Amino acid sequence: MAEMDRFDRQILDALQDNARLSNVQLAELVGLSPSACSRRIQSLEDAGVISGYRAVLNREAIGLPMTVLVNVSIQTLSRDQMDAFEEAVGNIPELLVCYLVSGSSDYLLRIAARDLGDFERIHTEHLAALPYVSRIESNFALREVVNRAP
Repeated sequence: MAEMDRFDRQILDALQDNARLSNVQLAELVGLSPSACSRRIQSLEDAGVISGYRAVLNREAIGLPMTVLVNVSIQTLSRDQMDAFEEAVGNIPELLVCYLVSGSSDYLLRIAARDLGDFERIHTEHLAALPYVSRIESNFALREVVNRAP
């Protein structure tokens, strides 16, 4: 784990809120000179603390307003079955995130869909075709309450 001081944490907080800040704006915000701020950002990138910069899309604006959380159980947690499932699930275009989890299911998927009919298509064409699946349970997000994801 990289050692970070309060300036590093302030830089990370600010970049998570707005990664498009200029170096001068960021330096002013955290109370550093632009050159010191730039060095710190480079150091955080080199250490792998900052692994990239992304655009956060408004899924409603691009026609994918529905979020579905899908719990998936597979037959056995053997390496072969897990590898086959993970390779296949990675090919679902509407998949946003896939987690291997503990608890009553083995995987948690987050899927983006246009509407219920679109999710039915995703379920039929993709989810039901995944290898070694023994159970699928879908939960529809009513609204997003908190999102601190970068």
